Amino acid sequence: MNTTDTEIYEVVILGTGPAGLQAAIHAARAKTSVLVMGRETKSSLYRAHVENYCCLSEVSGEELLQQGIEQAKSAGADFLYEDVVQTTQTKSGFRIDTESGPSIAARSLILAMGVTRNRLGIPGEKEFVGSGVSYCVDCDASFYKGENVAVVGGESAAVSGALTLLFYANKVHLVASTLDVSEGLIESIEALDVQLHLERHAAEILGPDQVTGLRLGNGETISVSGVFIETGAKGAVELAATMGVALDSENFEIHRDR
Repeated sequence: MNTTDTEIYEVVILGTGPAGLQAAIHAARAKTSVLVMGRETKSSLYRAHVENYCCLSEVSGEELLQQGIEQAKSAGADFLYEDVVQTTQTKSGFRIDTESGPSIAARSLILAMGVTRNRLGIPGEKEFVGSGVSYCVDCDASFYKGENVAVVGGESAAVSGALTLLFYANKVHLVASTLDVSEGLIESIEALDVQLHLERHAAEILGPDQVTGLRLGNGETISVSGVFIETGAKGAVELAATMGVALDSENFEIHRDR
């Protein structure tokens, strides 16, 4: 799609994940002019393996997103696979500045940018996403039946995730510098067979092609085939802030979003 400085859409949607695509399908079917902006590869669904979605027994996240894109295109939506540099409120709606240069005018704007998972930033994390590294226990626990796994994080999402994994995995390790959870959760993990590694931090995720281990900061190595990083997530609110939207800073961080 070629855009110009005078390109005007009734609806511009920022985000090519499931929420953005669903909004595009509905808006385009209502015969409004729709533009969807973003890259589907940045969606947290893109590298996921989906087996708990109604009417689909098993599908990759990439395939699911591609189907949604084709549906939206068939309904009449346009796509621009670029990031947004800035959004500005105008008298008639909004101006969206794109990374390639041209600005787009929109009468209405939908922010469907989802959340960004908090990452550890350690060697092996990025390389093994989808090959043993996961950010969602509820999504991926069933792929590790009978395996040894580790959960990294010290708040409620990590502890609850470790407890959930006990129904699937052979052995569950919980790695945390401290535990900031309720007494009830602490009692649960103490009573059950969760291997605690307190006052420790993850230093490196190991493996040639798939995850085979997790090295801790003290040099200890845990033999695991999966590492679940449950350290919360942050909403993509920066663009909303540029439009003068009132934001509650206490809600920027999402500790348990599933």
